[in-house]
Amino acid sequence: MLFEPYDLRGLPLKNRMVMAPMTRNRATAEHVPTPIMVTYYAERADLGLLITEGTSPAPDGLGYARIPGLYSDEQVAAWKPVTAAVHAKGSKIFAQLMHTGRASNALNLPAGARVVGPMAVALPDPVYTDAQGLQPATMPHALTEDEVRVVVAEYAHSATKAIEAGFDGIELHAANGYLIEQFLNANHNQRTDAYGGSADARNRFALEVATATAGAIGPERVGIRLSPYGTFNDMGAFVGIDEQFVALAKGLSDLRLVHLHLVDHASMGSPNAPASLRAQLRTTFNGTFIASGGFDCAKAEAILASHDADLVAFGRLALANPDLVTRLQHDAPLNAPDVATFYTPGEKGYTDYPALSA
Repeated sequence: MLFEPYDLRGLPLKNRMVMAPMTRNRATAEHVPTPIMVTYYAERADLGLLITEGTSPAPDGLGYARIPGLYSDEQVAAWKPVTAAVHAKGSKIFAQLMHTGRASNALNLPAGARVVGPMAVALPDPVYTDAQGLQPATMPHALTEDEVRVVVAEYAHSATKAIEAGFDGIELHAANGYLIEQFLNANHNQRTDAYGGSADARNRFALEVATATAGAIGPERVGIRLSPYGTFNDMGAFVGIDEQFVALAKGLSDLRLVHLHLVDHASMGSPNAPASLRAQLRTTFNGTFIASGGFDCAKAEAILASHDADLVAFGRLALANPDLVTRLQHDAPLNAPDVATFYTPGEKGYTDYPALSA
């Protein structure tokens, strides 16, 4: 099944393999995509669907060095060669919209931008900056309700820019401890207004962003990524987490979002989301279900055969193997990922992984 075509609500995919979103930090210091990013994505366009690295919908969300944005005309122009190159190889591509929220240092932000979040509580982990190396995360400004509505509008604006840049759709990054999950997670969100204090209130921001982006470009072009039980960026489980995420999935399904991308970080050392929750999310969300987290070919085939997922996302295997589909089809040896170059600038560890033909 893994190599069979799939209909993503009218968007034809040539196989059921997805390139997972992975931060690579190869944009310019001004957060504009670069020519080597065209090569990187085009090389991996043997997968049916590519989901880009986290791409900020607004200046305030650019919390990491050299991550791309998608809100200005300059960024749109720089993304267009990427989408054209992927389409030329018969693949589809979604832009993942990632607002870093409090996972940020002000040294990485453009002039006039600020670190924001649901609470004025700093991320306990340091953040890398090109200017001064590892630095403590900047204390975020706690968004007011009026400011939250501005951020929602920024997501919708970025979604329209994604379509202008040639993307087939967007994925909302509501995982890994970034802004949307900062609102979702009761360990961090201690607000007592309309965006906190209950499961429904904590879900509100995610649902408002989903509503706004779906309204801007159509729900068939909007997916979302979730990571319940993930511990990255000081998140983790909390009382009532299963019920809250099932309610969120129901709300997203009612909006007719095209996919729910569930990432399981157990392969990276985080607790595994219970099988019961994964099953509930699968049955609650009436759309395409993407599984992600430590899959090889055999595990991918197994989860598709059991109908517990419709598509399977590959992260590090896709990073290190520009011809991953061919290698898996022929049971060929795989390149090993070079962890030391995951986030460094330049071509090394980015566009120099050899294909089988080389």
